[in-house]
Amino acid sequence: MTTSFIVKLVLVLLLIFILFNLAKALFILVKGDSSQSMSPFLGKRVLFSAIVILLLLLVMGLGLVTPNPRPY
Repeated sequence: MTTSFIVKLVLVLLLIFILFNLAKALFILVKGDSSQSMSPFLGKRVLFSAIVILLLLLVMGLGLVTPNPRPY
């Protein structure tokens, strides 16, 4: 496995975890359960979104992953 593949796999897993937390918060919202708060799940989503952005900037800065060239 190359380093590029591992980085992409980590990013995809982080994005899946973000979607999972968003779905959990949505389920709590729709269910209307006032005993459980949505805040922890939304907070995790924001935290992992920031981690994804920082990881992307770091990996592109190191040259492990290159963005697509402009289409024009």
